[in-house]
Amino acid sequence: MGFLNSLSLAQHDRERNAFRYLAEDKIDQAYHELKNGKKHTDPAEKNFISILCQLHEGRIDKTLGIAQQAVRDGLPFERLLSEPREWLAPLREYPAFIKWKKEVSPSPLLHGPMLGRVTDTGASFWFRTDGAQEVAVEISGHSGRESIRTRKENRFVGVIELDGLLPGTYFAYQVFVNGEEIKLPGVDFGFRTFPQADEGDKFTLAFGGCAGFVPEYEKTWDLIAGHEPRATLMLGDNVYIDDPKNAQLTGNYCYSRRHSRPEWRKLVAGSSMHAIYDDHDFGTDDCIPGPYFNKPSWKGSVFENFKRNWNNPRMGGGEESPGCWHSFTLGKVQIIMLDCRHYRDLKGKTMLGPVQKKWLKKTLIASDAAFKLIASSVPFSAGVKPGSQDPWDGYPIEREEIFTFIEKEKIEGVVLIAADRHRIDLRKTLRPKGYDLYEFVSGRLTNRHVHPVVQTDGLIWGYNKTCGFSLLRFNTRLKDPVLLMEAFDLNGEKIFSHEIKASTLSFNE
Repeated sequence: MGFLNSLSLAQHDRERNAFRYLAEDKIDQAYHELKNGKKHTDPAEKNFISILCQLHEGRIDKTLGIAQQAVRDGLPFERLLSEPREWLAPLREYPAFIKWKKEVSPSPLLHGPMLGRVTDTGASFWFRTDGAQEVAVEISGHSGRESIRTRKENRFVGVIELDGLLPGTYFAYQVFVNGEEIKLPGVDFGFRTFPQADEGDKFTLAFGGCAGFVPEYEKTWDLIAGHEPRATLMLGDNVYIDDPKNAQLTGNYCYSRRHSRPEWRKLVAGSSMHAIYDDHDFGTDDCIPGPYFNKPSWKGSVFENFKRNWNNPRMGGGEESPGCWHSFTLGKVQIIMLDCRHYRDLKGKTMLGPVQKKWLKKTLIASDAAFKLIASSVPFSAGVKPGSQDPWDGYPIEREEIFTFIEKEKIEGVVLIAADRHRIDLRKTLRPKGYDLYEFVSGRLTNRHVHPVVQTDGLIWGYNKTCGFSLLRFNTRLKDPVLLMEAFDLNGEKIFSHEIKASTLSFNE
């Protein structure tokens, strides 16, 4: 499939589609899309794109009024200071805007803090600032402040890493920019370190994917934050870029509008964030980029932009095997995050590529965790997208190779999670020579677009009436550790739960 055959390939997003035209200097098409495209976003976002259109035509005198209306309609003022920075520069330098900015007095911390890379003894904090700034973090009970200076060459993004913390302990923290403490309304800066690898604990993980930008659904992040997940797993189609050839421009725009949302900032300030991409964030719909790390040529810029906008731990397999795959442990739970796009190759019959697949097997063998979560951006379960080769149905030989490997090596405690399908469902794959494999799919965090619940032999439960999110609640203090899967609708009401004991995911049954 081609990568930029038509804007119709993208999810319904009028403003993002108009931005794509601007990235190609097609101003007339951008205006047309803004006027006639499907109206799925709010007046504030429409006005933001109108600002960019006016600036493209050099009409700086008309932009201030539009910007002020956008802010009145709910646009975070920080959006006018963020991406696309070069396009917005004439507005930021306009005398009347400078006066307005002084009156508003916005925070110099445009995005973040985003918590990530939490371990039993450390954590990292991600930020984007308004120009070059000195940013510092101070943790209660931890000596001194750690600081960095954000720089233009990294789009004013910075990460502060701290270690020497106690396992399983709650830490409050403070953020400073140029020595002044920064606070966000309604957000308490704090987190809990992970337990040690051999230590039992009770904790919650949140996960999901397919998070199109729909302002009235952004409350989902507030609802998730209310459950205080120790970590949150974003499983792809996280911002819907759909523009690999202009990854820096369109990607930065898409990330900026999500990172600027107050609901999102509340969640990421206290939950360790981990992300992988899928087709809409890496290429376009159902893309098959091929087996090479540097072909097509846009792969490098797409991956660099992804890395810059998340706070992931070390990913991939080095310079010649880049990718978003990574793994981390949370006490007696190991989370394995897969890259299902970078090396996808139908002719070679592989979704993962040889380097990642070898890593996956090695990671599974080395793990002593009671539960081993394999997180895929697309579902493993058969028949979930009838007639399509985009899920693991398109790679049945490799899927069976992985499942057979689990059985041959007697790897216990494996549970599958995925996204991609715009619904929530739980399925079970029966295995004649091993325990059955559960797969919990949560793929409609904030999307309008919905997929039907497909009936298959392995379907246990499914839901698609509203957006929703899913939680994984672990209790590894028990002699027989337990995983409780829960699903919630757009109002935060629990709509499903299912308990799995570790003993049922073993070869002793």
